[in-house]
Amino acid sequence: MTPPVEQELNNGVPHSARIWNYWLGGKDNYEADRELGQRMAEMFPQIVDIARASRQFQARAVRHLAGEAGIRQFLDLGTGLPTAEATHEVAQAAAPASRVVYVDHDPIVLAHARALLTSGPEGATDYVHADLTDAPTVLREAARTLDLTQPVAVLLMSTLGHVADDAQAAALVRSYLDALPSGSHLVLCDTIETPLTKAGSDEYADGGAVPYVSRPQEVVASFADGLELLSPGFGSITLWRPETPPTGDPVEQWGFVGVKP
Repeated sequence: MTPPVEQELNNGVPHSARIWNYWLGGKDNYEADRELGQRMAEMFPQIVDIARASRQFQARAVRHLAGEAGIRQFLDLGTGLPTAEATHEVAQAAAPASRVVYVDHDPIVLAHARALLTSGPEGATDYVHADLTDAPTVLREAARTLDLTQPVAVLLMSTLGHVADDAQAAALVRSYLDALPSGSHLVLCDTIETPLTKAGSDEYADGGAVPYVSRPQEVVASFADGLELLSPGFGSITLWRPETPPTGDPVEQWGFVGVKP
């Protein structure tokens, strides 16, 4: 791909990727991001746990898929800012020949994309600067690095909430899975709607960040229709194959890993 070009960014408006980075303890954020992130954390303290649990769930899922399920191709939709245990790092640690394509349309992620384009000599990584809702473009560009006739693991980690309409979100998930062969996997998590998460979503949108909707459990679960879920199925991501005994209450971020039959 053409090396990413730095773009002028508006640091005075809170931004979802930078707010998430703040909750994760990163340094790629600005005062506006920290102010809204802190207000969110005060209103809904579990949001920090959710952000960290999401990254941990992603790492566990990718480690399992590369190490035990034999998956060698990963399509990470809505990548966000680079952080520890990025998809290619986890996948290639388990299987050095893994190939990873990151997708994001965000100029902030684009400005940091060089950090994502590292790979061991046996594998490959690429970055597609596109909106994940434009599945045809994403799939066409991803095919430069991935063989879409072979199984691919699609990652939608805390991103589908940016697609507000339930039917559109479900159709988007299906558009990716329909383009991939049997044996492909979907790793997905999003925030479950409760009075607190709903209030948090409203505060988030009112604060100037791109809106993010929480959904009832049954709606998020429906995104797995047609897939065979890996044990333990659909539930709080802190309970999905934890590597150490979980502490505290399960987070209101639910998800699953499913395989296309």
